[in-house]
Amino acid sequence: MVPIEQVKDSYDIKPETCRKCGHALEGQDPEPYRHQITEIPPVVAEIVEYRLHGLSCPECGTETCAELPPGVPQGAFGPRMQAMVSLLSGRYRLSKRDTAEVMDDFFQAGISTGSICALEQRSSEAISGSVEEAREYVKEQPVVHMDETGWREANKKAWLWVAATSLVTVFLIRCSRGSKVDKEMLGETFGGILNSDRWSAYNWVTVSLRQLCWSHLLRDFQAFVEREGESQRIGEAILAQSDLMFEWWHRVRDGTMTRATFQAKMKPVQQKVGKLLCQGTACAHDKTAGTCRDILKREAALWTFVHVEDVEPTNNLGERQVRHGVLWRKMCFGTQSEAGSRFAERIMTVVATLKQQQRNVLDYLTEACDAANWGRPAPSLLLTAPTS
Repeated sequence: MVPIEQVKDSYDIKPETCRKCGHALEGQDPEPYRHQITEIPPVVAEIVEYRLHGLSCPECGTETCAELPPGVPQGAFGPRMQAMVSLLSGRYRLSKRDTAEVMDDFFQAGISTGSICALEQRSSEAISGSVEEAREYVKEQPVVHMDETGWREANKKAWLWVAATSLVTVFLIRCSRGSKVDKEMLGETFGGILNSDRWSAYNWVTVSLRQLCWSHLLRDFQAFVEREGESQRIGEAILAQSDLMFEWWHRVRDGTMTRATFQAKMKPVQQKVGKLLCQGTACAHDKTAGTCRDILKREAALWTFVHVEDVEPTNNLGERQVRHGVLWRKMCFGTQSEAGSRFAERIMTVVATLKQQQRNVLDYLTEACDAANWGRPAPSLLLTAPTS
């Protein structure tokens, strides 16, 4: 129910006769039952025409043509339509053909698939500056969550990378899954805490500045259990310790356990897990032994969240933010060109960041496209959500 002040039309419906005896009724119900209906009125795209006159000078005969006023798009579509097209393809993952059909069906705004591609590129250019500002912001943050997933660019293998913070999330599409990409995203002088999985591309970050994702580690330890024998015993024992760890961690987050108490209770857990991992290096199962050796190389990164505020034991934020890209890849098979990849990574950055800040994506894109028409930069992505 919306407040009565937000209702466009209202109608008071009163019974005329008693439903039992038929006697005439009159008066006013101080608290009538309210039934509200939400409807969308027909929306038709508006067309504005600018007639640029060419006039001849009576003195010298030179013909002078008028120019479009400042802020008027050079193309055939306005900033809000451009923003909607970009949002339909970049946020809702519609194909170019489906996007054209939606614009026609919903707004009677005819547009070709070629024009949709052109609008995407104009939007990509319009938001490029604010996206670059967001990327620089991420490099300075105290905690960054990173993840990567497979991608296709022009039918060639590529990867979609994500770096997420509490306020801003940025994406990159590159043809490499190596460390040069996360160095590009974090900066080679990164001094915050990196939360990630055990992928080797992240190993250049000092162990003391890392938090390994326990969601991934739990899957590794479950794999130990499924190999039976000594591997199974070690896996079950580590999982038992992790159950305690997460139980206490959830209490820290909800305020029912102090961090000091949590740190004290975690000391024996850390010792037991370390001892079990050492035992695992001598396990007869080569995969179990290899995983244990690899984890022990970065053992300190298992426990950063215990000692550092605002560090989570899992990389759920990074994995959650990259999910949109996974769906895009499955539905649209990646991107068909380098320019398409730039649009994809920029629009995903804008959408993910604005969602984090509870800002309206369509309004932002409209402002950005309009600003480009005026030759101005797009609004910043670093603004926090407005307070209620």
